[in-house]
Amino acid sequence: MGEENRKIIHVDMDAFFASVEQKDNPELQGKPVAVGGSEDRGVVAAASYEARKFGVRSAMPSSIAKRRCPNLIFVKGRHDRYKEISNQIMSVFYEFTDLVEPLSIDEAFLDVTHNKRNISSASLIAREIKDRIKEVTGLTASAGISVNKFLAKIASDYQKPDGLFVIPPKDVTEFIEHLAIDKFFGVGRVTADKMHQLGIFRGKDLKERSLVELTRVFGKAGVYYYQISRGIDNRPVNPNRVRKSVSTEHTFYTDLSDRESIRKDMIPTAEDLLRRLKKNGFRGRTLSLKVKYSSFEQVTRSKTILQELNQLDQILNIANELLNQVELKESIRLLGLTVSNKIDFSEPQQLTIDF
Repeated sequence: MGEENRKIIHVDMDAFFASVEQKDNPELQGKPVAVGGSEDRGVVAAASYEARKFGVRSAMPSSIAKRRCPNLIFVKGRHDRYKEISNQIMSVFYEFTDLVEPLSIDEAFLDVTHNKRNISSASLIAREIKDRIKEVTGLTASAGISVNKFLAKIASDYQKPDGLFVIPPKDVTEFIEHLAIDKFFGVGRVTADKMHQLGIFRGKDLKERSLVELTRVFGKAGVYYYQISRGIDNRPVNPNRVRKSVSTEHTFYTDLSDRESIRKDMIPTAEDLLRRLKKNGFRGRTLSLKVKYSSFEQVTRSKTILQELNQLDQILNIANELLNQVELKESIRLLGLTVSNKIDFSEPQQLTIDF
């Protein structure tokens, strides 16, 4: 099947965590809300659109968010509630197609080229999905429709919130050529800055660069950039995405500067990680430690072992070993732990140790 015949939808919930809190608590409706953090500590996990008008964004330190929006209301996250509503949203997707690829708790790709409703128009399907989500959850979603995942993802961000945007096959080339490079899905801030230094500001500029030049400058990612500048993205919607890691992190109430205090506060983080591993049925052998300094600079250290990471003492011992490798050049505000390198028990393992 040619790519021009594919019908891909990307659905993205609007300010999902914050919208759930506003829906469940009418007193928060119409007000600037930040999920996560507090007035003095932590990081914003999600911001309502009322808060975004003041420049509040996810991953922003709470102290900065409060300065930008003095009336900002901080709400503690309720991840079990978000997961409950996420399951309702995913169920709506499966009413239309089985080719659903969740990207996170609040967004997914859908291939509706052949769909359960036998609807020929992807735009009509997207509108029905949005209406069903509103009916089931009371929340709004934005949808992007095009011939591949790259374009559908960009389209879903185009008219948020409660948006629906289509990039039809005949408009693909012109759309990409005029698109700012920092709006390209898969081009982060650092890469965008590097491209700007090379005189690449829009899709047209990127398209003028050869494959040889892009791979020389960006490595394997250069192939991806070369293809998407031409609207090429042959990746299928994969309904069987496998979880690659399980993680948790903790922002300390006050910055910590001595190892003994950090080790003490590491215990509840490791306990939470163990609970999440069991809940997700994830079995891995690589433990990674993330440390974020008071300046927000962060470092990571990892270690792989032969056995499955499934015991508290085992995780703590390795985490402390990794902590010893981290220089305490300034106080620490956050510590995170991640288990990755999933064990495949379906076939014999050839084990290696990677320090």
